[in-house]
Amino acid sequence: MESMLIASLPKPYTSLSFRVAAELSSLTTGSHVPAHFSRCRAWNIVENYYLTRFHHVGSIVHHGGSIDERSAFYHRLNKKFMVNAASGHPLESEPGAYNPKSPWKSLQDALNAFYRFSRPHTVIGTALSIISVSFLAVEKLSDISPLFFTGVLEAIVAALLMNIYIVGLNQLSDIEIDKVNKPYLPLASGEYSVTTGVLIVSSFAIMSFWLGWIVGSWPLFWALFVSFILGTAYSINLPMLRWKRFAFIAATCILAVRAVIVQIAFYLHVQTYVYRRPAVFSSPLIFATAFMSFFSVVIALFKDIPDIDGDQIYGIRSFTVRLGQKRVFWICISLLQMAYGVAVLVGAVSSCLWSRYITVLGHALLASILWNRAKNIDLKSKAAITSFYMFIWKLFYAEYLLIPLVR
Repeated sequence: MESMLIASLPKPYTSLSFRVAAELSSLTTGSHVPAHFSRCRAWNIVENYYLTRFHHVGSIVHHGGSIDERSAFYHRLNKKFMVNAASGHPLESEPGAYNPKSPWKSLQDALNAFYRFSRPHTVIGTALSIISVSFLAVEKLSDISPLFFTGVLEAIVAALLMNIYIVGLNQLSDIEIDKVNKPYLPLASGEYSVTTGVLIVSSFAIMSFWLGWIVGSWPLFWALFVSFILGTAYSINLPMLRWKRFAFIAATCILAVRAVIVQIAFYLHVQTYVYRRPAVFSSPLIFATAFMSFFSVVIALFKDIPDIDGDQIYGIRSFTVRLGQKRVFWICISLLQMAYGVAVLVGAVSSCLWSRYITVLGHALLASILWNRAKNIDLKSKAAITSFYMFIWKLFYAEYLLIPLVR
């Protein structure tokens, strides 16, 4: 402790520093003074040093500053001394002092930034939805083969690359808005430069199209292409584009991708490309498309509820800005409850006994959980609203676990 205090003494006060050093040395070398007394004496020495320093500086401040200014000056110096000494850090950093990050820490930071940039809740939703609708094309147990898993994996990888392009482009277009709504995102926080963001989204779009092309599945390629067009038009700030400014068109874009393209295109990818069967729109596929249409509208509406501050500042006329948070919140809850009610009816008329029980009980349970949580939310808390939005995505994931069981 004493050696740290000596090292922290500023150079301009050399003679005084030597006297302090000498006195501290007498306490720590060749002495049998108790340790606690030595530490107290050391503190007294340094305190006297700083009092002397304050008087020296005060003679300068006295001629050019008021009493309040001198008092504030002394307070800052004293606070700096106490905080740094108590925390075990030098009072004044040595010139050129630098502690570089370890390679492992740098890698962790890079992965964490990319994790946030990729918007993981959308990545999980995309992967689960493709797996779920792919299983709707399975007609018998022998259909679950290496060929099936290869085809599904190709679709997932290509779709996730496109997903990251879409969410990344949205962040590039919303940097100033995200500084208000989502300051933790890499572009908004400054962890990523605009150049870095452009390189990431460009490379991921190219890789997505390249993979879709070499796979040779037309349903997969068209799913990627339409998602690219809608995702770009939704976000990019060009004339006639940036459709997210218009609430109805923005909701339609999300519905088209999440409810229609994901369900139909990836089902056809497995049905026609993997299994080489004719395109047949089964009842479970129609149910999945209809149900996810409700869910996609809810996601499109709900995502703007916690973002109302930034949207108002930058002129984004979302439904939340127009109607208010409370009203849009309960519209979303009502739409989901309607969807769960329809799902229960669909399950009740199923001819498959095990599917009937799972569908009815599963959707009734999810509806009950949703209602109980909605009643207890604090709509004045942005953190609570954001947490509920993530809960909506969890319900979205749960639905994709139930959809393959609808028969």
